[in-house]
Amino acid sequence: MNKVKIFPIMQAVLAALLFGASAPLAKMLLGHIEPVPLASFLYLGSGIGLMVYQIIINFTSKEGKGEAPLSKKDFPWLFGAVVFGGVIAPIILMSSLKITPASTAALLLNFEGVSTTLIALLFFKESLGKRVWIAISCITIASVLLSWDFSNQWGVSLGALGVVGACVCWGIDNNFTRNISAKNPYTIVIIKGFAAGTFSLILALILKQQIPDIKVVLSAMILGFFSYGLSIVLFVLAMRNLGSARTSAFFGTSPFIGAILAFILNQDISSPMLIAALPVMLLGTFFLLKEDHGHSHRHEHLIHEHRHSHNDSHHNHTHLPGQVPPNGYHSHVHEHEELQHEHPHAPDIHHRHPH
Repeated sequence: MNKVKIFPIMQAVLAALLFGASAPLAKMLLGHIEPVPLASFLYLGSGIGLMVYQIIINFTSKEGKGEAPLSKKDFPWLFGAVVFGGVIAPIILMSSLKITPASTAALLLNFEGVSTTLIALLFFKESLGKRVWIAISCITIASVLLSWDFSNQWGVSLGALGVVGACVCWGIDNNFTRNISAKNPYTIVIIKGFAAGTFSLILALILKQQIPDIKVVLSAMILGFFSYGLSIVLFVLAMRNLGSARTSAFFGTSPFIGAILAFILNQDISSPMLIAALPVMLLGTFFLLKEDHGHSHRHEHLIHEHRHSHNDSHHNHTHLPGQVPPNGYHSHVHEHEELQHEHPHAPDIHHRHPH
């Protein structure tokens, strides 16, 4: 395996597992709730659940300040993430799930990583090596195979295109969120959950879509807490160390739980092309895990704030007595002097230099 930190990779994969489970489980709920209110309660569940969790942690934790708060310059990025990832994408996805096998939808969600990577490359100048390109190509090919509908004259199903369109919106969301990933991820997801959930709920009321009974609402909110709330928090934490492109690529390494759940819960199997698509996705995963990126690079002088410890060469600043919490992790405004060195790295918040 490459020398990129294993822990953020695990965070990205766990985020993928939680999100991958959302497609078949949400499809089960669609028989009892319309797409727009379902999208609303998924995000409201993520926001409310994480807010309760954050309150409990704040009351029970004896540690110091662990995460950096959002600043005014962060809110335009957060607003864009809410609009594309919290409003447009889930509504498109929930609508597409009504006419798409859940197993196919779960695997097509891999295209989110491709979208994120291309946007990161074209608009945010994130560097990509040959192995990452091979991985992206494999996932793209697999997504095309899964979306091909031989019963349709034009070959591509409308539902599959809808899932891909939702992934493009999430790709925009991921790159916007990347720019604020150093800040408190719980605050980011709580705001996104409440804003996106409230908007979708108002839209559902305007469209006069029926609100189901409390049991269905609670089921959707619980699903949203795990598959949207916790998943997005883990995704943001992984982006700090891996960058948006690599995190999204790792996010696509474990989507098969969605296909497995679809079969177990719904006896729902996608097209025979699934047999051809899975090995291609696995090949892409192999190349991604084998990536190793390291070269001599220079760090510009920088002043910023984020959660950190003093266990690496980038955080050797001093503190006044009593400032650092016992566990070593803390957040405050700190300064990085200009530095040039060489080591394996990913485009984390300290390594977004040009190549």
